[in-house]
Amino acid sequence: MSLLTMVQKVCRRVGIAVPNLVVDNTDVQIIQLLALADEEGEDLEARCHWRAQVRDTTFTIVGTANQGAIDGTVVSDGDFDHFINDSIWNRTTSLPITGPLNDMEWQTLQASPVTGPYQQWQEREGNFYIDPTPTAGETMGFSYVSTSWCQSSGGVGRAAWAADNDTGLLDESLMGLGLRWRWLKTKGLEYAEDFATYERRVMDAMARDGSKPMLSLESRDRDYRQAGVIIPIGSWDL
Repeated sequence: MSLLTMVQKVCRRVGIAVPNLVVDNTDVQIIQLLALADEEGEDLEARCHWRAQVRDTTFTIVGTANQGAIDGTVVSDGDFDHFINDSIWNRTTSLPITGPLNDMEWQTLQASPVTGPYQQWQEREGNFYIDPTPTAGETMGFSYVSTSWCQSSGGVGRAAWAADNDTGLLDESLMGLGLRWRWLKTKGLEYAEDFATYERRVMDAMARDGSKPMLSLESRDRDYRQAGVIIPIGSWDL
């Protein structure tokens, strides 16, 4: 499903003329639907740590505390939203870069400098700082959440719809449901049931996103896939 087909589907459901284009359309209602589609993408993106937005990246460390702007330098794609907790590692030394430090901890380090063994980090004014001062040329790797919730036909991530053939990185069926209730609300029409349906679907999607580990309340280990001698489950009475 693309932006165009999503908007067309919503138009059929709410009973307005189905457009042949969206982004360059001059019809007031389609212009409004495009704005609401952007609003839906932005709000849905903020609802959850969606796996579709998780990115891995590496960065060559410079020999100063300030490594530069996180969004644009450390993350060269310029689509940084926030870090994945405890994912920052020095790939060269195979040691974690722990943090983030709060301001008290950071100032303590500046007043009483230490040399290691672990590097620590803090974000200040959008820049990434490492203490103690690292060795230039080492490689840092981490995971982060991207701001992109849709993409071009060529797979370039975007934080807003820009072309009719853009597709969603997030669930497009959810965005279509969100677009529908937002349009009804904007027009002053009854939207409570559509909103309730949308919320249930979002909750379900959040629960399923990325799959989940199996948890057991039993004390014994239930993972039968471990390496070693495998004894089939069952009765061994002779």
